[in-house]
Amino acid sequence: MRQNYKSLHEFIARLEEEGELIRVKEEVSPILEITEIADRVSKSPDGGKALLFENVKDHSMPTLINAFGSEKRMAMALGVNNIEQIASEIKKLIETKPPQKFSEKFGLIPTLFDLIKIPPKKFKGTTAPCQEKVLTGDNIDLNKLPVIKCWPMDGGKFITLAVVFTQSPETGKRNTGMYRMHVYDKNTTGMHWHIHKDGAGHFQEYKKLKKRMEVAVAIGTDPVVTYSATAPMPPGVDELLLAGFIRKKGVELVKCKTINLEVPAYAEIVLEGYVDPEESRIEGPFGDHTGYYSLAAPYPVFHVTAVTHRHNPVYSTTIVGKPPMEDCYMGKATERIFLPMLKTINPDISDISLPWEGVFHNCAIVAINRRYPYQSRHTMNTLWGTGQMSFSKMILAVDEGMNIHNYSEVTKHILNHIDFSKDLFFSEGILDVLDHSASKALFGSKLGIDATGTEILKCDIPNMPSDKKILKFAKELSSDVRDISVPVKNVKSPMLFISLKKRIPNAGERIAQSIFNDSRSAKFKIVVIFDEDVDVKNISYAVWKFFNNVDPKRDFHFIKEKLGIDATRKWKEEGYHREWPDEIKMTDDVKKRINDIWGKLGISDS
Repeated sequence: MRQNYKSLHEFIARLEEEGELIRVKEEVSPILEITEIADRVSKSPDGGKALLFENVKDHSMPTLINAFGSEKRMAMALGVNNIEQIASEIKKLIETKPPQKFSEKFGLIPTLFDLIKIPPKKFKGTTAPCQEKVLTGDNIDLNKLPVIKCWPMDGGKFITLAVVFTQSPETGKRNTGMYRMHVYDKNTTGMHWHIHKDGAGHFQEYKKLKKRMEVAVAIGTDPVVTYSATAPMPPGVDELLLAGFIRKKGVELVKCKTINLEVPAYAEIVLEGYVDPEESRIEGPFGDHTGYYSLAAPYPVFHVTAVTHRHNPVYSTTIVGKPPMEDCYMGKATERIFLPMLKTINPDISDISLPWEGVFHNCAIVAINRRYPYQSRHTMNTLWGTGQMSFSKMILAVDEGMNIHNYSEVTKHILNHIDFSKDLFFSEGILDVLDHSASKALFGSKLGIDATGTEILKCDIPNMPSDKKILKFAKELSSDVRDISVPVKNVKSPMLFISLKKRIPNAGERIAQSIFNDSRSAKFKIVVIFDEDVDVKNISYAVWKFFNNVDPKRDFHFIKEKLGIDATRKWKEEGYHREWPDEIKMTDDVKKRINDIWGKLGISDS
C-alpha cells in the first residue's frame, strides 16, 4: 500500500513516528547557524536526521530542514520502502503493449484506473488549508518568514525549497519547477531561472509579448510535490502528473487569490505575484550545490501580491554545498526513477550512476550491453543529446554486469584497462550554468572514457615506493609541492595526487612532466595536480575538486604516453578570463557558536 501524505504536516508526523526527526528547542538564528547545524548533520553517517527548529530567533514559525536527507527518508517521502519500486512501476508502464485479446484488455483495467487518478484535481472543500490566512497590500512582509542566509558570502537570505508555478502564454501548459529566490525586501525577491529551464522558457514567451508573467510559489508542499518539482521531466510535461503517478492520487489544487494560477491546496505557505519581463536586479552570490558560490548576476524580479498560509505553518528549507548534503539523496532518487525512461532512448544502457562528487552534472558512469566496436561512443553521444544529461561533462562507460555504484571497483577497473591512445575521446557542448571550469559560460569540452571490454593492459603491476618516499621525491623536484596521495594501490596504471603552491601559470603541467621524467616516480601513469589548500589524502574531497575544476580538453596533458591533469584554479595568464568562484566555507565564529550550544541541541545522541 502506497503511503500518501496530504501535507507536509503529515510527513513530519511520519518522520517523528519512525524516529527520523529531531525537534531542536534551543534558540538558533536563521542567519548561518541553521546552515552550520544542518551541514554537520547531513554529513554524518547515512545523512543523520531531519531537523525541526522550533525556536528560530526573531520568528514564531518552525523551520524544517534535511527532511529528504537520507536513503530511508527519501523513500518515505515518496511513500515507498525502496525507490526502485517507483522505477519498476514506470518500467512496467513503458513496456505495456497494446492488448490483442479480450483477456489482455481486461488485464489493463487496473493500470488504466491508476492512470485516471493521477492528473491534478480541484480542491472541493470550503477553504483550502494554504489559504486559511490571506495577507495582501501592506500586510505582506517576507521578513516574517524564517528565511535563512545559507553561507557567509551569500548576497542575502534565500528561499531555497520553493515550488514555483508558471504557465505558458502560448500553450497554457503549466511548469512546476524549483528555483531559489533571493529575498530583497518585504515584497520582492529574485527569480533565479536557469537559462535552460522551462520556467525561463515561459519567461521568454512573456518577454516577447511584453506582458507581465504571473507566478505562484508554494513553500512546504507535500513531499512528493516538492520532489517532483526537481525532476527532469521532458519539456512541456506537467511535473504534477509525475507527482500524481508516484502518489497514485492526483494533487489537489486551489486557485490563487490575486492571480490566475493554481497551487497545491495543502501547502504550508503560498506567495502569489508577478514578474515584469523588462525588470531585472542583481541576484546572488549564492553558495550552490557545486560547493562553490554561483556569481551575482541580473535576474528577473518577483513582486508579491499576496501571501497565504495555514494557521500553523511550517517553513521548509534546504541548504546545498559540498556533498554529501540533502540534495544528494534527492538526486539519487532521480537517478533511479528516471533510468527506465533513459533506457527507452538508448536500450543498450543497463544502469547509470551519478556520483555525489560529480555534483550530478560533472560525471556519469554508465553500464552498457556492448554488441559492437565503439558502441560506447554512440551511447555517450546519445546521452549528451538527452535532456539534462546533455550537461554531463564526463561520461565513463563500462560493460553490463559491473557494479557501477562501487566506485572503488570501477576506478580499479579503469586503471587496469585504460589505454590513453584509444579509450579517451573529447567532445564539446553545453554545460550547466554552474560549471565554472570552462573558459566560456554554458559551453565547454567534454570527456568520454571507454572502459568497456575485457582486455587488460599488457604490463605488470609496478612495485611502488612508500608515500613518504614519493613525497620526498616530489619535494626535491619542486619546493612548491605540499603533499601527495596514491588513491588506488596495486593497479597497472598508478595514479598520483599532488597538492601544489601555484606560483606560475601552467605549473600543474610542469610538475606532472617533472614527475614523469624522474626515474624515481616514472612508474606513475596519471598525475593530478591540485592547489595547496586541497587535502589530497581526503580522496572524496579531492575527486570533487577534480570534477569541478577541470575542463578536459584544456587540462588533460598527454606526456610520453602518460597523462597529467591540471585541477588547479585557473588564471588569466592561462587563458581563463571569467571570474573563478570562491569555495563555500563557514566562518570560524559561527562554527564556535554552534560548538558552544551543540550539547543543547539534542543531536549528539541521535
